[in-house]
Amino acid sequence: MSLNGEETRAPRRALVFIAALMGLRAIVAAHAPLAFDEAYYWRWSKSLAAGYLDHPPLIAYVIRMGTTIFGDTPLGVRAVPLVLLIGATWAVWRSGALLLRSDSAGVTAALFFNLTLMSSTVGLAATPDSPAMAAAAFFVFSLAKVAETERPIWWAAAGAAGGFGLLAKYTAPFLGVGALLWLCVSPRERRWLRSPWPYLGAALALAMFAPVIVWNAAHTWISFAWQFARVVTHGFSLRYLGDFVAGQVGLATPFIFILGLVGVVGIVRTEAKRRLPVLLIVAMLAPATAYFLWHSTHSRVQGNWPSFLYPVFCIAAAWPGQIGGLGAHVVRFSRAAAVTTAALVTLVAYLHTFWPLVALPRSKDPVARLLAVGYGPIVEEIDALRRQTGARGVVTTNYAQTGWLAFYAPSHPPVVQLTERDRWHQEPPPAPDLMAGPVLYVTESWRDLKEMVTARYARITLLARIPRLRGDVVIEDYLVYRADGARDPR
Repeated sequence: MSLNGEETRAPRRALVFIAALMGLRAIVAAHAPLAFDEAYYWRWSKSLAAGYLDHPPLIAYVIRMGTTIFGDTPLGVRAVPLVLLIGATWAVWRSGALLLRSDSAGVTAALFFNLTLMSSTVGLAATPDSPAMAAAAFFVFSLAKVAETERPIWWAAAGAAGGFGLLAKYTAPFLGVGALLWLCVSPRERRWLRSPWPYLGAALALAMFAPVIVWNAAHTWISFAWQFARVVTHGFSLRYLGDFVAGQVGLATPFIFILGLVGVVGIVRTEAKRRLPVLLIVAMLAPATAYFLWHSTHSRVQGNWPSFLYPVFCIAAAWPGQIGGLGAHVVRFSRAAAVTTAALVTLVAYLHTFWPLVALPRSKDPVARLLAVGYGPIVEEIDALRRQTGARGVVTTNYAQTGWLAFYAPSHPPVVQLTERDRWHQEPPPAPDLMAGPVLYVTESWRDLKEMVTARYARITLLARIPRLRGDVVIEDYLVYRADGARDPR
């Protein structure tokens, strides 16, 4: 009786812990400075379109929904990603329970999912990875329901989830490849290939994605060319492979990463013979993982790229089976240490967001590098200089400063990026009288492109050098120029 009571209390404790973690995330979402990518996508949300240079459009609509309710605040920008993370947690829980045939294992999968740094940081941020992770979680859940119920309607649900994935990020086709692989390697599910239902689900996903295709066709396929150019590689090198693996170990947290690998191996070795639906886990992970490993032998794989794999990877980490030999000791230790270690890592990451626990140079401090820490004094001084000079607006030469200045400057002046104008297809062109000047040119000192600005303006004068601080550490210096005498005000 006591053992059964303990088995009942453990999932309840895990769910309470997840709820507490969600509450903590809401606080972080409301108060942490925006990353430059978040500010960039927030700018997208002000001019909604069916496509953008870097990604499909879903993140712009996600941010627009949140800011409509909570205003142009960090919470407004991140509100819907926070809700999506809650939904993804539910989908991981139920998928894990179905595929691992244990509600306790499903709760463990949901707990692991929430404790990874990938979910705690990338999943919480208002970037395309947030809706992509949620779409992947519901895609796997829908396929788990296909296996459990054998009802064709769940193929429509999978198609809808896949469609949202396509609208979120261009890595979503890996979901479809994983589903196809599952149908091919599982004799029990292979019969679906002879029915119309998987194809109707794929057609639904493609129909949802059609506006992005139409937008690209009207814009010389610019977004497809931008993203899929990364597939073209040259040469061979192992210099990035170690970075990719180490990055995923950190983002998963070490013991969850070990358990995920053990789960994949255990499923292949012990469950494959029984042809159970749990093979879906391996099939969903295999195609994208193989691609990222291959890509890392040619160029860098950004740490967030595999984010959409984390829902199913955490289900693998919750696999309750056993392995023998020395590995059994590693598994027992990892299971004992996974939650505590991951919780500590997450807590340290959140604390470091607000209070620097260690004084690090900018290149070593991800918070200083990515978030607008110490940006308030910068924009206040820029606003003061703009009033003193009568500048009509601000120009920049990189999208990071464009987003941050537009979001944080108290007077919300017009902010125009002179370079990479393809990033701003959705916006009307800047007014000629604004570009005629005078304007302020703001840039980080380490990527000052004043020569490029000089080609647009006859006179450019340095007004100020403003340090951005995190505590007593200088993160970087900003240069503020006055530019006027436009050579070409267009």
